[in-house]
Amino acid sequence: MRRFEFVQGSSCKFYEVAVHGPSVTVNYGRIGTSGQSNAKSFPDSAAAQKHADTLVRQKLAKGYVELTTS
Repeated sequence: MRRFEFVQGSSCKFYEVAVHGPSVTVNYGRIGTSGQSNAKSFPDSAAAQKHADTLVRQKLAKGYVELTTS
């Protein structure tokens, strides 16, 4: 699962995206809450990964920062 956060001004949001085979699960909301979750299915895992990559590019373009786990 990849996690992104956007903290600027009064905004304090997170966005998580995970690919599980042919499905993509997204969890998003305000930091400190459990947020909302959505899942979407695709014909194959390659299409799911392509969709997830598009979502990640969109969030990075909006100023979200990816958190890394160590």
